[in-house]
Amino acid sequence: MVKNNLRGHKIEFLNNQWVYCDTKEPTTETHMDRACGHCGEFSTIEGHDACLGTLPNIMNACCGHGEISEAYIQFIDGSVIRGKDAINTVNSLRQ
Repeated sequence: MVKNNLRGHKIEFLNNQWVYCDTKEPTTETHMDRACGHCGEFSTIEGHDACLGTLPNIMNACCGHGEISEAYIQFIDGSVIRGKDAINTVNSLRQ
C-alpha cells in the first residue's frame, strides 16, 4: 500500500484512488472541506492556506502543513524558493 500526506493528513492509495487514512474518503472529493492537518485552520475564501493569508507579489505558496521541506513560494516572475527559506520569507512578508 502506497502512503503519502495531503495538507497535513495521511493518505493512502486504495482501490485505484487516493483516500484519507482516517475516513477512507476520496481526497479528490473532500480535500477542500478539510482543515489543515497541522494547524487545524481551513483555507481562506480565496483558497489560500489560512496561516499564509494573501501575500504580496506571490503567485502561489504552500506552508508545508507541518513539513518544512514541502513549503514553497512561487513569485510573480516565476522564481521559486522552498523549505525553510520559504517559511522565513512568509514570516517577513506577514509582518
